[in-house]
Amino acid sequence: MINRIKTKKIYVGDVAVGGDSPISTQSMTYTNTRDVDATVGQIKRLHFAGCDIVRCAVVDVEDAYALKSIKEQIELPLVADIHFNHKLAIIASEFVDCIRINPGNIGSKEKVAEVVKACQSRNLPIRIGVNAGSLEKEFLNKYGQTAKGMVASAEYNIKYLEDLGFDNIKISLKASDVPRTVDAYRMLRPKNNYPFHLGVTEAGTLFHATVKSSIGLGTLLLEGIGDTMRVSITGELEEEINVARAILKDSGVLPDGLNIISCPTCGRIEADLVSAVAEIEKRTAHIKIPLNVSVMGCVVNAIGEAAHSDVAIAYGKGKGLIMVKGDVVANLNEDELVDRFVSEIEKFSLE
Repeated sequence: MINRIKTKKIYVGDVAVGGDSPISTQSMTYTNTRDVDATVGQIKRLHFAGCDIVRCAVVDVEDAYALKSIKEQIELPLVADIHFNHKLAIIASEFVDCIRINPGNIGSKEKVAEVVKACQSRNLPIRIGVNAGSLEKEFLNKYGQTAKGMVASAEYNIKYLEDLGFDNIKISLKASDVPRTVDAYRMLRPKNNYPFHLGVTEAGTLFHATVKSSIGLGTLLLEGIGDTMRVSITGELEEEINVARAILKDSGVLPDGLNIISCPTCGRIEADLVSAVAEIEKRTAHIKIPLNVSVMGCVVNAIGEAAHSDVAIAYGKGKGLIMVKGDVVANLNEDELVDRFVSEIEKFSLE
């Protein structure tokens, strides 16, 4: 059982972040935000995929005002992502559930103070988004693009917001590589109790982003660090949510759907295991209850693994066993096994 580090609970719309609330998943649209129909369409795709919070880029005034119409047509909490122009944050604050600013590029203290005032008046949280690639000059000159520099920037900006009487804060510390990202979050965690938004930024394509995020975010989650997260992928939106939820599930944080245990391919396999597992994944994708199921292809692993699964196939040569909670419930020909296996899984989902 993972012992999560207790943090301050804040709310992004109706989604609790921090405290004892579930770790939420986030993504970001890639439309021009001013294209309301396209942006709403992407947000609805994310909602259907299981996303909890969505963020939109605000690059000009037209984007900022478009958020009003977008917010009226969606159910997910909406975050405005602001860089460079603090006035856009002030406009957006009228329509959204959270403001994300990067202190390294938002400008003077006075500009940040104006954003804080707007958020205070509407009880909106602010995400302090520190990126290694855009640190303030004073921290960049002193520390370079390091975890220490990221933490120094975060601490400076946290204190500035606190000095303004504002503590409705969440924090992210992102770099494009795993070691700096993990080091920064570890370094800052003991110094405050604000909720952390986890992510490895600019992580690349699906393959590379999955590997980087699994290592980085998985490491932090196993240490009890993290309250909300985004897997950044150069690709389709749904993949970010799919990978994020898989990381949460496989790190033991979020019981969600099937944990499919299957043999690695080797010369002992006595069935077309690759096709069988692919079919099972497809036919059970809708099942959300947490179950351990195994599809084992030879006598070396079959009975031992199957005996400890909720539902299992133990393949032999041309035949196989279906086991439920360690008990054999059927001895069938190979071409009958997948149908019976899926049937037994579906029984659990109806209980």
